[in-house]
Amino acid sequence: MPCPYGEILIYAIVIHTRETYELALYPELNIFTEKMNSNKHQTTTAVVGLGLIGGSIALECKALGHKVMGVDKNPAHQAQALELKLADSIEDIDTVAREADIIIIAIPVNHIEKLLPTLLDKIHPKAVVIDVGSTKKAICEAVSKHPRRGRFVAGHPLAGTEFSGPTAAHTGLFKGKKNLICEEDLSDEDALDTALALFDACGLQSMFMNPDDHDKHLAYVSHLSHVSSFMLGLTVLDIEKDQKQIHNLAGTGFQSTVRLAKSSPQTWSPIFDKNSEYLIESLDSYIKYLQKFKTAVETGDTTTAMEMMAQANDIKRVLNGIRLNVVKLS
Repeated sequence: MPCPYGEILIYAIVIHTRETYELALYPELNIFTEKMNSNKHQTTTAVVGLGLIGGSIALECKALGHKVMGVDKNPAHQAQALELKLADSIEDIDTVAREADIIIIAIPVNHIEKLLPTLLDKIHPKAVVIDVGSTKKAICEAVSKHPRRGRFVAGHPLAGTEFSGPTAAHTGLFKGKKNLICEEDLSDEDALDTALALFDACGLQSMFMNPDDHDKHLAYVSHLSHVSSFMLGLTVLDIEKDQKQIHNLAGTGFQSTVRLAKSSPQTWSPIFDKNSEYLIESLDSYIKYLQKFKTAVETGDTTTAMEMMAQANDIKRVLNGIRLNVVKLS
């Protein structure tokens, strides 16, 4: 017996590739197509912390067609996020725990550590929680025994600028950048797949690393450079009392070196605190080289000074040689 809906089913297949053409010829199919579309699930993504990183992820999610819910304790940030269309609505943490499919946590690392366990208590069974903090060991330890640990993915996009807040957010921030994921084996397969797909859609290249190695390496290649920039800015402000002279004499070299000193202390102070062990280790090494260079300059030892600078030049080869895709580093 012929299926009474046979023609509609055939047209439904055609609609997938020739939707506009078929609907123009057969307007009666509009109702059927609208019903199909209404059954499609729109991903709801919540972003906790609508600053540079969180706001930029929110914009990428909106470009993917997600419904984006924003959470931020700062009323000014809430208003800016809505005005800039980073989020479709501003909600509280309990609402996003009930309703969101994906929850991105993009707040200072000390607050991530405190929020994460209670958030995992509240989410629905299929929700995925992703943090994007710049330290990982303490965060991972905070939920190591949590019964819903599998719904959590510990991430860290290696992207950013010296600017902060919702107005700093923009699309394209993550394109071509690296992303670190820690303890991937403790995340449920579907949760990890969801996180990888989202990071990939943002333009990130993901790789895996254990939390301790993450914090150690980031102390040298990220955290130390921020400390150096903060202290360079402080040194110049202390010596050059005439701020007009700083403005007039500062060249591009100084501006590029001190750029990170404009970064948010509210973001970076908790990072330095949570990674103090490895940051102190990196500072000891850095100070050792500064002292050696200072001695060479004081004694007129130009040979040693030139040798040190020549050795440092090798960083160009290292940086030019970095080509990373999805790979396990430790």
